[in-house]
Amino acid sequence: MSLINTPIKPFKNMAFKDGQFVEVTEKDVEGKWSVFFFYPADFTFVCPTELGDLADHYAEFQKMGVEIYSVSTDTHFTHKAWHSSSETIGKIKYGMIGDPTGALTRNFENMRENEGLADRGTFVVDPQGIIQAIEITAEGIGRDASDLLRKVKAAQYVASHPGEVCPAKWKEGDATLAPSLDLVGKI
Repeated sequence: MSLINTPIKPFKNMAFKDGQFVEVTEKDVEGKWSVFFFYPADFTFVCPTELGDLADHYAEFQKMGVEIYSVSTDTHFTHKAWHSSSETIGKIKYGMIGDPTGALTRNFENMRENEGLADRGTFVVDPQGIIQAIEITAEGIGRDASDLLRKVKAAQYVASHPGEVCPAKWKEGDATLAPSLDLVGKI
């Protein structure tokens, strides 16, 4: 069963953000767009390239009213240590949620149970706490923050323009479609 159009489940986790340990719950997500960016583990190979890419685009997400939460099954203490020891991770300004019990990862049905690690999963959540987009890739396939930006812009557009949809490769400012009987078979 897909999690698309389902509400996120309650959670309470510690995160490392802005040099502090902070608690993050589902209440922090209410009223704003959010991205939960799960990755397998700190101090690895593909993960820092993805998190660094997100850090490079974080200001753009913020301008769109989107909060980013990276999540792994490491602890918030491990996130702080990684942040302090890696130039790439040191530039991160968004919250790095620790999920050592795996409860949050399981809430998003994104756990590799045989390893105790999160899959490489991205979840776009609307201001009502409803999951609007999901992307899950295999271990060796890194994600692209610029494509994630495009998807979030499309989700925000569709949410604010009922009756319109964004076609493939849609970018902000491009034409959209208004589904109707007259459009069937004409695309």
